[in-house]
Formats: sequence, structure tokens, C-alpha cells
Amino acid sequence: MEDERAHILPEADSGTSENSRRNFLKQSTLLTAIALTPATAVKAAEAHVDEKIAGAFEKMPVKLEVNGINHSLSVEPRATLLDILREQLDLTGTKKGCDHGQCGACTVHVDGRRVNSCLTLGVMVNGKKITTIEGLAKGDELHPMQEAFIKHDGFQCGYCTPGQIMSAVACIREGHANSEMEIREYMSGNICRCGAYPNIVNAIQEVKEGGFKV
Repeated sequence: MEDERAHILPEADSGTSENSRRNFLKQSTLLTAIALTPATAVKAAEAHVDEKIAGAFEKMPVKLEVNGINHSLSVEPRATLLDILREQLDLTGTKKGCDHGQCGACTVHVDGRRVNSCLTLGVMVNGKKITTIEGLAKGDELHPMQEAFIKHDGFQCGYCTPGQIMSAVACIREGHANSEMEIREYMSGNICRCGAYPNIVNAIQEVKEGGFKV
């Protein structure tokens, strides 16, 4: 009987047996790890991969003239003008404040009109001319509104200042700087948490009354 069992189950090579045992343990460990991985972690990993793949396929070509320079970009449909300016063009003068169009820190000009860049999709301004705070000055020569803000101490921390200046320039261009009350009304979309409003109004009035080209 022992001889028959020996014939049916021949003695395995010790090296082969050891390798099989190791492979079995590795596979068991891997399967156990997968089984114990939280479903949320698996879903998160899958979503991250899906997002990267979708981002690569969904990007769209956009052409912008920013501060007089033409740019050909590839952007996601959901990318805002604010993020494109800051992250792709490295124009960080335009600030991200509330990101909900309520503070005005992200104000830029699109074809001469002021917009909240945090609420403006990049694909919406394809082919248009964008002006940011970096584009107001001419080399080392500051824009009259920038000089007026410095003269009248129209800023403290400075975070909202780029958006304030861009709105102030537009305020005069739009013909809404004829009185202190009118200036305050048409600048109300720009919040200054330091409370420099009287000085901002004074700066705008000086530029308006001085007849400076804005």
C-alpha cells in the first residue's frame, strides 16, 4: 500500500516545494490586502485615474491676447480665466479671493470691460483681448491709477489692490466716476477688508478730474 501511494504521489523536489509555498503566500497576502482595502479608497483611486484621463481628452485649444501678447493654450472646459492666468501664464497679480465673484479681487478687463475672472471660463474668452494688472504699466512707468493709489494710500495689505485698480480704471471708462456716491456704487463689487474705501475714492477722483487717459 505504501508503494502504491509513493507511485501516485511522488516525492516533490524540496526546492520546487519551497518556491510553490512562497508563491502561494505572496498571492494570499495580495488577495487579503485587496479584500481589506476600503471600498472608498478603491473608488477614490479609480476616480483620480478617470479624472486624469478625462482631463487629457477633454482639453480644448484657446487663443488669448493677454497684455498684448498672443498665447495658444490647451485648457480644460471647466478651467476659469483666473486659473489660466495664474497657473498657466504665471500672471499672479490677479488674486483669488472668494472664488465666487463676491470680492472683486480677480477683476480683469476683457475687450476693455471688467469681469470677475473667477466666474469666467477660459473657453468663453477665446480670441479676446485680456488685460491684467501687469498690463497697465508701460515698462517702469506706472499707470496714472496706480500712481494715484500710491499717492492717496489706497491700500493697506494690498491683496485686493489689483482688482480695485482694474475696476477703478473701468469705472472711469464707463462714465461712472462723476461723484463720490457714484464711484462708491460702481466700485461696490470690490471689497477692501482693510477699509481703505475713502482713499480709493480719492484716488479715482484725482485721476478722473486730472483728465488722465485710462
